[in-house]
Amino acid sequence: MRINRLPILALFLTTIALMNGCLESKEKANEVVIYVAHDQDYSEPILKEFEEETGIKVRALYDTETTKTVGLVNKLIAEKNRPRADVFWNNEVSRTIVLKKEGILEPYCSPNAAEVPDIYKDPNCYWTGFGARARVIIYNTELVDKGDAPTSIMDLRDPKWRGKICVANPLFGSTGSHVASLFAYWGDEKAMQYLNDLKENDIGIVESNGMVRDLVVSGEFYIGLTDTDDANDALVENKPIAMVFPDQGDGEMGTLVFPNSVMLIKNGPNPENGKKLIDYLLSKRVEKALSYSKAMQIPLKPGVEHPENVPDIGKLKNIPVTQEEIYNKLKVSQRFVQELFIR
Repeated sequence: MRINRLPILALFLTTIALMNGCLESKEKANEVVIYVAHDQDYSEPILKEFEEETGIKVRALYDTETTKTVGLVNKLIAEKNRPRADVFWNNEVSRTIVLKKEGILEPYCSPNAAEVPDIYKDPNCYWTGFGARARVIIYNTELVDKGDAPTSIMDLRDPKWRGKICVANPLFGSTGSHVASLFAYWGDEKAMQYLNDLKENDIGIVESNGMVRDLVVSGEFYIGLTDTDDANDALVENKPIAMVFPDQGDGEMGTLVFPNSVMLIKNGPNPENGKKLIDYLLSKRVEKALSYSKAMQIPLKPGVEHPENVPDIGKLKNIPVTQEEIYNKLKVSQRFVQELFIR
């Protein structure tokens, strides 16, 4: 009797396919995909520790320095119908709110978010802040005397600094958020006048906050407006710069203090592992690690140990605007700086 081998072969191939599918499914179940806007030098060690402790494979995609934050935000929006990421670790908040408005995020109330001050988290758990940075003035100590150094961003309009100040491209990253915060705090007219004054003072627009630091260190510019992590990177290497938290005096507005923000992506491939990673990033140990790193990040939670050069969050004067107010001014501020500085 002849045996028809076709059904047997089909059954065998089907079984192999199912086994491969199960193996692939198991492999994917043991991974998490995260997009990261925070500097890779500081974020990668944290993610590797999570990977080692949990056995969950972390697949990370890092943003570029020149399009900080904006590049990954646009990618997440483009992938809305077929998300590839489970988690987004942003280095600020205003563009996180863009993702919330676009319907990209899934609410997740991490148990580790309870001690985060309300101003640094979404009331409906769409995002939570951790490890803040601040905008600072830096100056070359070989070219600027301490008593003459600016202590307010208003001082940057002084004609004696004409052509000697630089700032990162205000269309991107923390510089863009800082500009939007000025529009929110002062109103459009005063903010536009301030930026016009900076242009009249021949302020230099450079590629990134890191480049601001490097150009001030080299003496090509005397003064720069940058972030605490970029400034500290030079300070720990004993470069000839000093750092000033601007506008901290009585009657002054304060500086922009902005946390990292972490969020769960709606319909991501590994949501449960995404939640585990979010819980880890919101732990006190991560805030402590970031504060002791070159990133010099400011813990948001009470009682987190940090080095002396990192200020207490409660003692640092912050511009009194909400993250939503900053978000609401992003479009008008970006449109203005595009016309003023970039065209």
